[in-house]
Amino acid sequence: MTTTLNVSQAVELWSVTKRYGTGERAVPALDLVTVAFAPASFTAVMGPSGSGKSTLLHCAAGLDRVTSGRVVIDGVDLASLKEKALTRLRRERVGFVFQSFNLVAALSAEQNVALPLRLAGRRPSRAQTLAALTEVGLADRASHRPSELSGGQQQRAAIARALVARPAVLFADEPTGALDNASSREVLRLLRAAVDRHAQTVVMVTHDPLAAAHADRVLFLADGHIVDELRDPGAGGHPAQQIAMRMAQLEVAHA
Repeated sequence: MTTTLNVSQAVELWSVTKRYGTGERAVPALDLVTVAFAPASFTAVMGPSGSGKSTLLHCAAGLDRVTSGRVVIDGVDLASLKEKALTRLRRERVGFVFQSFNLVAALSAEQNVALPLRLAGRRPSRAQTLAALTEVGLADRASHRPSELSGGQQQRAAIARALVARPAVLFADEPTGALDNASSREVLRLLRAAVDRHAQTVVMVTHDPLAAAHADRVLFLADGHIVDELRDPGAGGHPAQQIAMRMAQLEVAHA
């Protein structure tokens, strides 16, 4: 049975704990984390290596089951879903962008963009997929396969694929980690535009203060806890410097 709640947040985590392993050898990756991500918001998640930021993303996206606590996406409590229903929810309400692009090599850019809709049992029109590619500046590359695209173009195609179904939330895991500076700026501009133009919710894990500076809010994790938060980092000017300073303080405190 699916439990649907009143929708006021795109994603909510309530006292979420995630442990890997069992018994005395169990390793806590997240410890009683409570956080919400509002519709039409852009949140960056940062923290030292091993802080739990990727685990937070995987649990929030329903890729990993939590050890305890609750995760709610678009009003649906994930604990109420069996695996088949959870897979369907991820296809219909969640978009993903990863550092490694994860495009299907044998498919064209247009076919890659259409893929999540086809997997969800829909028949996307060519106009729909071309509109998604046009939005990321790849309409003239629709017939090209990933091997014929640059890294930046592949990531833009991955963004079009993630957004074509207008999901409740888009999760991005180090989306600029494999890109040069120019391509990184373009990818971040597209993510920011998705929030500002289409009221998309974006949650992005990153280690880069320049990338995090595009967000409305920056969450800082350490040892499986949210230990700091910076809202509207651009308000006082020099947002990347502010974020880098917070990260440096965090690393010293949790060294």
